[in-house]
Amino acid sequence: MSTTPVRAYVGLGANLGDARAQVEAAFEALAACPGLQLAGRSSMYRSAPVDAGGPDYVNAVAALDCRLTPLALLHALQAIETRFGRERPYPNAPRTLDLDLLLHGDTCLAAPQLTLPHPRLHQRAFVLLPLVELAPDLSLPGQGPLQRLLPAVADQVIERLP
Repeated sequence: MSTTPVRAYVGLGANLGDARAQVEAAFEALAACPGLQLAGRSSMYRSAPVDAGGPDYVNAVAALDCRLTPLALLHALQAIETRFGRERPYPNAPRTLDLDLLLHGDTCLAAPQLTLPHPRLHQRAFVLLPLVELAPDLSLPGQGPLQRLLPAVADQVIERLP
């Protein structure tokens, strides 16, 4: 563990069972994880699955002050998914919980297990909208300010939940 925290952003999503309750409980699981401090959370949003079938998703983004390395954080996220009953029967299968590491400080990484920034972050409204809500001045390494990326996903249907 590092002594200096790094701001990391994690996308949360679920579309099986009580998806909203699953995402809410996932925020609590992140806050309880050693080496992490929940620094902020976006609103929840409803969106249709991308490149998959199944019910609509409930999505959100968490800001974390993180003392874990990127790979240690990835493993912690996968352990939380497993506790929530996440199964991976096939690519893009519906899920009880999906936790995606979007950004880990300014880390740029291309490893077999993990790519940072998340390679499709800029293509998905269900990630960009909650991320911009949470961190409106954030820039994506190699892409620039997130605000400038929003028009490219404006055709994707997404609804902010009350």
